[in-house]
Amino acid sequence: MQLKHKIVALGILPLLLAVAVICLLVVVQNQRLGEQQAQLIENAILASKRAELKNYVAMALSVIEPLHAGGRGDAAARQQALDALAKLSFGQDGYFFVYDAKGRNLMHPRQAELVGQDLWNLTDAHGLQAIQALLASAAQGDGFQRYTWRKPSSGADTDKLAHVVMLDGWGWMLGTGIYLEDVERASRQLRDEVAAGSHATMVAIAAVALVLVLLVFAGGMTLSVREHRLADCKLQELNQRIIHLQEEERSRVSRELHDGISQLLASIKFQFELAGHQLEAGASGGLATLQQATERLSDAIGEVRRISHDLRPSLLDTLGLPAAIGQLAREFEQRCGLSVRYRNQLGDAALPAASAVALFRIVQEALTNIERHAGASVVHIDLDADAHSVRLQVHDDGVGFDPRAIERMPGGIGLRNIRERVEHLGGQFSLSSGAGQTGMRVLLPLAAGQAAALSLPT
Repeated sequence: MQLKHKIVALGILPLLLAVAVICLLVVVQNQRLGEQQAQLIENAILASKRAELKNYVAMALSVIEPLHAGGRGDAAARQQALDALAKLSFGQDGYFFVYDAKGRNLMHPRQAELVGQDLWNLTDAHGLQAIQALLASAAQGDGFQRYTWRKPSSGADTDKLAHVVMLDGWGWMLGTGIYLEDVERASRQLRDEVAAGSHATMVAIAAVALVLVLLVFAGGMTLSVREHRLADCKLQELNQRIIHLQEEERSRVSRELHDGISQLLASIKFQFELAGHQLEAGASGGLATLQQATERLSDAIGEVRRISHDLRPSLLDTLGLPAAIGQLAREFEQRCGLSVRYRNQLGDAALPAASAVALFRIVQEALTNIERHAGASVVHIDLDADAHSVRLQVHDDGVGFDPRAIERMPGGIGLRNIRERVEHLGGQFSLSSGAGQTGMRVLLPLAAGQAAALSLPT
């Protein structure tokens, strides 16, 4: 996947996930609020209906009050009361009913077939023993009971709210009820409105999300163009840097040739000429001058070898990295007078060319930095490997420094180029420094075939 596609994906996917979570929260919250509103409306309607039922029952009691309160307990008075209650009604399905304390129906103006029947064990559609619940509510509760009963006008079982009272003198339960279809209808309408609102909200969120996705896509494309331009600028800077480093290296070699080899060869030339004149003249110092010139020629050959070794050590090609680092450590120890403790656990194994060159240059740069800046007395170099990687560690007991400040400094090959070498090979580079210790650790990966070639355990 290209960088621009990754950028767009990283921008769009979290946005879509956030929109999905928001939609889920909106739906859940709307459903919760809808249920709460429906419950509030239902409670309000039921409260008004309870008050209405109390008024109806009070009206019925006022009708039969002269018969009940007058102390007449004969059958004629009771029948007269039942006849009076049977004539009372309100609305299309509003009527009164009477039961005795044992659940026998005494009066039901809309369902005459129930009169005289024992309905003590009658259960509604939800399994509630309705008559027993009505009697218990009249005797011990607030007189209100919700149950299911057949509605006279439609013949369907419908939720009903009843209010009942006990007439203790006659042992009757008097009550009336209101069917709750309108409550269910209002609750259902409110839930439908909430669902429609949720749908509209989700459509609005989806529209906003689409606009945002388009904006993110446009932003990603713009960023991709800017990244391409920035990459081109960095590539140009890298090319200039490479050219600059090449020129610096050429200048260094040129200075070493001019200041070292060229002057040394010129001196040898003059000594050979002097020796020739002395020998022609028969002077006694001609042979000594010739010997001095020969010794200076050996120095010149050594200088050429040193420059060649700095450019590309021959041991790296002939004997491999471990021997090349060992030679480098011995030369550094002799030149600087420091104690170099080199631990090689690779033996004489040969690493891949790219890794060997990178590790050699890293050690070379590390020793140069230690010589110039560390003020150390002991240097440790550890080289080993396992089945997956080769490890190089360089430690010294010098004064230390701030790695982040050093890497931000311009110019030079330095730590930044070491890090780039390692990252180019897919490795890991870490650096730690403080007063009295500085450590550098390099880890380069090895392919399975390379590990087998090194005879390492797999």
